[in-house]
Amino acid sequence: MTTPSRPSVEQLAAGDIDATDRHIFERTAALFDQLDPVPDGLVDRIRFGITLDALHAELAELQRSDELTGVRSDGAVEAQTITFTSASLTTMVTVTPAGADRVRVDGWVAPGGGVTVELRIVDQTLTVIADADGRFVIEDVPHGLAQFIVRPPQGAGHPPVITPSIEL
Repeated sequence: MTTPSRPSVEQLAAGDIDATDRHIFERTAALFDQLDPVPDGLVDRIRFGITLDALHAELAELQRSDELTGVRSDGAVEAQTITFTSASLTTMVTVTPAGADRVRVDGWVAPGGGVTVELRIVDQTLTVIADADGRFVIEDVPHGLAQFIVRPPQGAGHPPVITPSIEL
C-alpha cells in the first residue's frame, strides 16, 4: 500500500481557491481589521488623489507650511501659509479662517499671469484665473481635504501642475 504524496507548494499555489482558503482569508482579514484597521478617510483620500489629470501633469512638492497668528490684525486670527514648488512654477497660498467651518484662500503663482487655478475639494471644484501678477483669491471654502491644480494659459506648452492634498 502506498501513501498518497502531498502536493508541492507550487501545485497548491497554482490550484483554485477553495472553502478552506476562503476561511483562512476571512479570518486573516478580521484579525487585521481588529489589530490594524484602515484609518478613517484613507480610501476617500486615495480616490481624491488619483485622477486622470495626474497621469498627464507635473507634480508640485510641498516645500513649506507656516502658521501665522495675529498677522495684520488685533485678534488672534490664525493663518497658514503653504508653499508648493515644481519645475515650472511656485505656488504660495495663505489659508485664513472665515467662519466656523469656512476659510479664505489667498494665493500667488509665479510665473502666474493668466493661469487657471482649480481648488478641488471632496465634492466640488472651485476655479479662478490669476491676475497678471499671479494673484488669486478663493473665498468661502469649506474645511476639508483639498488639492490645487494650476493650469498654464493655452499654448504655454506646459502641463498642469498638481499639488499634494492638504487639509484646509
